[in-house]
Amino acid sequence: MAQIEYEDFEKAEIRVGKVIKVEEFPKVRKPTYKLWIDFDDFGIKKSSAQITKLYNTEDLLNRLILALTNFPPRQIADFVSEVLVLDVVLGDGEVVLIQPDRDVLLGKRVL
Repeated sequence: MAQIEYEDFEKAEIRVGKVIKVEEFPKVRKPTYKLWIDFDDFGIKKSSAQITKLYNTEDLLNRLILALTNFPPRQIADFVSEVLVLDVVLGDGEVVLIQPDRDVLLGKRVL
């Protein structure tokens, strides 16, 4: 595994957000949701996430998540994903979200 310097890690802006809207995304090949995430002072950002195996839309609403907020936007079908939601991919392809273990202020940065 390649090592990085702390200065490299500091470039990644990982922030706490809250999912405020979820829609199914049928225009893509793999089952995916469209997410709208509130980062408070940093605004509401959109993301697409292939997390349909373990989460339904009701599970995701108001859930705190962690996302890389300075990731370049990506066009996915007719949707622009502005942030990268952080998760763990299990051996069977299931995706588990990474989230704070208690309530924290939205937009706070992970260090």
